[in-house]
Amino acid sequence: MFVENIKKHFGKIGRNLTLTVLFVICGMFFYASEASAGINSLRVGQGVGSVRLVFDSDQSFDYKVFLLSEPRRLIVDTQNIKVNPKIVNELDSNAFVKNARLGTVGVDDVRIAFDLQKPAIVKKAFLLAPQSSFGWRFVVDLELVSEREFASRLGSSHAITNENYKESKMAQKASSNKQYIKEESNKKKIIVLDPGHGGHDPGAIGYSGVYEKNITLAFGKELKALLDKTGKYKVYLTRSTDKFIPLRDRVKIARKYKADLFMSLHADSAKNRKATGLSVYTLSETASDKEAAALAERENKADVIAGLNLVEHSKEVSDILINLAQRETMNRSSEFAGFMVEEMKKKVKLVNNTHRFAGFAVLKGPDVPAVLLEMGYLSNRQEEKQLQQKSYRKKLGQATVKAIDRYFDNMQHASVF
Repeated sequence: MFVENIKKHFGKIGRNLTLTVLFVICGMFFYASEASAGINSLRVGQGVGSVRLVFDSDQSFDYKVFLLSEPRRLIVDTQNIKVNPKIVNELDSNAFVKNARLGTVGVDDVRIAFDLQKPAIVKKAFLLAPQSSFGWRFVVDLELVSEREFASRLGSSHAITNENYKESKMAQKASSNKQYIKEESNKKKIIVLDPGHGGHDPGAIGYSGVYEKNITLAFGKELKALLDKTGKYKVYLTRSTDKFIPLRDRVKIARKYKADLFMSLHADSAKNRKATGLSVYTLSETASDKEAAALAERENKADVIAGLNLVEHSKEVSDILINLAQRETMNRSSEFAGFMVEEMKKKVKLVNNTHRFAGFAVLKGPDVPAVLLEMGYLSNRQEEKQLQQKSYRKKLGQATVKAIDRYFDNMQHASVF
């Protein structure tokens, strides 16, 4: 019995010993495999105002190095190589670069992220081929800089890569989308300016006999020159001479040029010669007041003067077509009108309820944001005199340019963020 117990006891020890040996061998094999796989160690050297990271590897690899913020981070993306997790523990004593973390990019690529205690930029990143007792070494040199310079070098657009580095399909798609947005935002916006009336249609006749068609044409040319000067816009005039253009054709011109904004330019008239002030109109089938309704009816009859009837369809069909106008287009028209009012009130006198609504035919392009500007009352002696002065029209033009700038800046932010 004693002998049997000894055998059983040593049998258990033998089995346990065997298992222990197997675990040790597997562990040694795993460690050896990890130690020899790709990037297996990291060294950090700190100089005066600089830091050098050296990654030791048993093979070459492709890389991308760049900076991110909130928090400040150094990102090293690697391709075609394994990274030993132990390297994240080799920064504890460093006061500048710490808290290394490993992650993945795409399916197989590895990202190494380092928190930066101070702002820095990547001065160099390069691979050194094996020599002497060293294997492959990947070196990243950082230089301490101001917060401002750090902020100017953020993102993958400032990345350092080797020539073989390839973005993942997802990153390529994101990069392509960003490039498209950038190209779209850098593309010149198209503006069509529409000086009202012309030719046999003089428009309103002023206190001393000035024709509205001449005032609107002069202002249209001056505003075009101011917008051209910014270098941000491509500007077209529906007319640059004293000629008549049917209202529907003015809309067609805007659509032909694929306008981002359409502005119809006018000067008002009223029986009450004391009436003064500038106003801005956007499209609505319900006029904001009787005066707006009367003005719209008066302007829309311009086509009849040329023997052309605006009613190309039945009322039912016309109403349906008008109601199909994009709501976004009308909202953007109103948004621009708001900017116009804010900028104009700094320069000139405005009417009460400056932003008004009426069913102007010239504003009915369904896909082009549009406003109609009434620069003032030619029926008022003082305002007629002002509108004839180039210096006064320049004030109107400068305010309009500011409103246009604000409108497109606001649109760009809304689309990107």
